[in-house]
Amino acid sequence: MGFGVPTIIIEGYKIRFYSSDGNEPPHVHVLRGEKEAKIWLQSMVVERNHRYNKSELNRILKVVQQNRVKLLEIWNAHFNK
Repeated sequence: MGFGVPTIIIEGYKIRFYSSDGNEPPHVHVLRGEKEAKIWLQSMVVERNHRYNKSELNRILKVVQQNRVKLLEIWNAHFNK
């Protein structure tokens, strides 16, 4: 996918892959307003949560899980894996 910050919008959440994160396991950053969560795509574990409440975080996990295959494909294409 080249340079830049690939961003996908799903149900109002901005799901991003940062180019500097290629040395880490596959994960996404999920942003909405001032909120951000980092979620590992293999284990579906929340690595970091900033300002999302439990209910919204559960919704984010569901959205990421439902799109996990697509997100992993984008990760692998972006980082040439």
